[in-house]
Amino acid sequence: MKDVQSQRDDRNVYLQRVGIRNLSYPITVMDRTNGYQDTVARINMYVDLPEHFRGTHMSRFVEVLNRYRLGIDPKLIRQMLEELRGKLKASTARVEIEFPYFMLKKAPVSNQKSFLSYTCRIEGQKTHEKYDFIVSVGVPVLTLCPCSKEISERGAHNQRAIVWIHIRSKKLVWFEELIEYAEQAASAPIYTILKRPDEKFITEKAYDNPRFVEDVAREIALKLNADERIYWYKVEVESFESIHAHNAYACVTKYKEE
Repeated sequence: MKDVQSQRDDRNVYLQRVGIRNLSYPITVMDRTNGYQDTVARINMYVDLPEHFRGTHMSRFVEVLNRYRLGIDPKLIRQMLEELRGKLKASTARVEIEFPYFMLKKAPVSNQKSFLSYTCRIEGQKTHEKYDFIVSVGVPVLTLCPCSKEISERGAHNQRAIVWIHIRSKKLVWFEELIEYAEQAASAPIYTILKRPDEKFITEKAYDNPRFVEDVAREIALKLNADERIYWYKVEVESFESIHAHNAYACVTKYKEE
């Protein structure tokens, strides 16, 4: 059959990215406790398109993904991108994978077990000479306002917040480790199931540990600074303020010495 995509294009316009977006697809990712975890991801895949080709072959993205979707890890992503570059005659290949990642958590007093969903993201980009790989996790936490606690005679306002940690690393860093960094830096962690003794414990723990978004960002930065596997990071903290019409936000990013 005639290969229309490979026809010559004379408009002389190079395209930085062509590909597929928002593909919902089953994958398997690494899990520190159980080895691997099945989930469903939203996936974007791109290559660049030289000026002399009319189009790329979209079906080949999914063909390649099918071969690598089980056991997603940094090495497989690198191999997948290299295969994409070769099959599509591109100089750059990129993939963005976002998915829910579940951890079984135990309530602090009742020990009731329940799963909590965290949003994880993997971004990889490969050229002939360079490979870039970023891991991100979105962690829901609880923050209690230090100012509100200081000035109020009864209680203090508190709210859910979301922490995003993005890293580049020389060695494997588990999603669970980044989640622990975020939860330890907050006023208190979030749980799916809490009985009354647990609610009392979490409420008092947050009251004894008030944190601005700035505090959370700095506490996480200290942990990432001390982790020698990580050479770049970006931390974003956003709290959904319960007594304001706006959100509070803090961000820190850093390149460390390799």
